[in-house]
Amino acid sequence: MGKILGFMLLWRLLGNPFLAVLVLLVIVYLLDRRFVGIFPSLTKPFKRMGRISKLRTQIGMNPSDVSSKHELARLLIERKKDDEALKLLLSIQPQSEDSAEFWDDLGTVYLRQGNIGEGEACILKALEMNPRVKYGQPYLRLAEVYKNSDRAKAVEYVHRFQEIHSSSCEGYYLLGMMYKSLDRKEEAKAAFQESIDIYRSLPKYKKRQERKWAVLSMIKK
Repeated sequence: MGKILGFMLLWRLLGNPFLAVLVLLVIVYLLDRRFVGIFPSLTKPFKRMGRISKLRTQIGMNPSDVSSKHELARLLIERKKDDEALKLLLSIQPQSEDSAEFWDDLGTVYLRQGNIGEGEACILKALEMNPRVKYGQPYLRLAEVYKNSDRAKAVEYVHRFQEIHSSSCEGYYLLGMMYKSLDRKEEAKAAFQESIDIYRSLPKYKKRQERKWAVLSMIKK
């Protein structure tokens, strides 16, 4: 009802229903980015492209700059330019053997290229070196890979993520989605409810970062 009234007010003020819809969408987007975070950032891709350009220049001036090559590889992974990212990662492997983040990035590229065995091995090596590398996100990547081919393994990886984030709305939301894909509806519903209950029990300063997952859990439930 509030949205309808808001739309009617904007229509009356602007005199154009299409412009009113556009303004309403902008308001909803800005409120989401400020308080929830479901919608993607519109500025992030441009910032990333600018950073990629700067890193290419730095590497051109100093080809032995390992940290810049690794950062560039991570940004290329985000842009799904996996072939170029893989070349960069392999070029710095001798200097990065002790980096859990390096092995996770390398494993991620292998997974996306369809090399599941090699990718899983690299990510498990990263997790063995540091079980909390990237806040446990590698477990979720492995769960995503196996959710159709080996669902028991997929659920196991989500549970491992939850061991790190036992009070995480995100963890229970992802577990619910995994159960949903397995057609285990009651367990999915219980996981979504647990995500919501955790959110309600969080202190105010934690709610902002978990709100997205709580809202998604409410929608899915």
